[in-house]
Amino acid sequence: MTRIAWTCLAVSLLVWVTATSVAAQEPIGGTSSEPPHSRSEDAKTEAPLWHYGAYLDLSYDVNFNFPSNHLWRSRTTAYRTNELAPNMALAYVRKDATNESRWGMEFGVQGGYDTNNFAFLQGEPEVGGADTLRNFSRANVSYVAPAGGKDLTVTAGLFNSLIGYESLYAKDNFNYTRSWMADNTPYMMFGVNARYPLTDELTATAYVINAYYHLAHPNNQPSYGGQLSWKPTPRVTLTETLYYGPAQADTSIKFWRLYSNYIAEWKGDDVTVALSYDFGTENIAGQPGSPRTFVMAGALFTRWHIAGPWSVAMRPEFYWDRDGRWTGFQQFVKAITNTVEYKAPYGWTNTTLRVEYRFDESTGKQGGFFKGGETSPGVIGLTSGQHLLIFGLLWTFDSP
Repeated sequence: MTRIAWTCLAVSLLVWVTATSVAAQEPIGGTSSEPPHSRSEDAKTEAPLWHYGAYLDLSYDVNFNFPSNHLWRSRTTAYRTNELAPNMALAYVRKDATNESRWGMEFGVQGGYDTNNFAFLQGEPEVGGADTLRNFSRANVSYVAPAGGKDLTVTAGLFNSLIGYESLYAKDNFNYTRSWMADNTPYMMFGVNARYPLTDELTATAYVINAYYHLAHPNNQPSYGGQLSWKPTPRVTLTETLYYGPAQADTSIKFWRLYSNYIAEWKGDDVTVALSYDFGTENIAGQPGSPRTFVMAGALFTRWHIAGPWSVAMRPEFYWDRDGRWTGFQQFVKAITNTVEYKAPYGWTNTTLRVEYRFDESTGKQGGFFKGGETSPGVIGLTSGQHLLIFGLLWTFDSP
């Protein structure tokens, strides 16, 4: 199915859901004096189905290499340095899908530096209207259907990526800056997914999407994937996610991309630890011998809530782009990121201040980070190491 067909499907479903909701005259966000599903005392304390909110993300990243172009090489988020950067502004509305109200939806718009390059590889063909579409953070509908004594949840449209541990939005992560593995995997997906709990501990999800990156247009064929999430104990979650599909103009199956993501998370009362490992490979069409490319990445995510508004986080990681297929450069990156957070809630808002220090080292045939001024017209020098001191201000407004 082509991307135009996917878009028409999502829009049609959204219109139908809206019309159904209006026809049913469901109360929205508690604006009605009557509880929507029950007149019992318990129903009066039910959480509202409709939510809305906003988010603002500003940072000042001190790059001690002081590159004249102010850029963090090979990155797609928080990549502007030595200047005040409005990285993200977001507004959203969401309706939860439940057993009592089976239709749900999400719609959000966004803007800022972090929306510029997050949805395609360097040099990759883009879908028509990509400059407009990158400003949508969510646009989907969902339905909860009873099946075999459990709930099957189907979502269609633009939804959060099933690959990876971190979000495009710094507010959802332990650290302010994202890991290398997060910056080079999809933050969002466009298509359809279906989630079903096989047991109380094991949940399976299958998905069909337009492409590895939702704003890329390498061909007109869809891609496929699945996820298994297992909770052997209340504190431990193990997740495996696979992607498989054509990511080049030549859609022969021998050129399909395989990408896998594995996460093991332990969540305590104040401490969370997660280990993530990624592996990806594909043969490149149109080159002699159709060379095979590889990428491999790993990261340890840790967060400790010390007390009250204070938390700290640390993330050591590595990223090996052997052939430069994902970052655009053949390099091996090692990095460590340390973050101190202060969170000040007020009503429906949270103001979060983060101070972060990170060191990245990029080696390899094409590795390195920008430094200083131009070594020749249009060319800025490179160095293997980069120290960053980052000040982040995150403001969120979320209805209950």
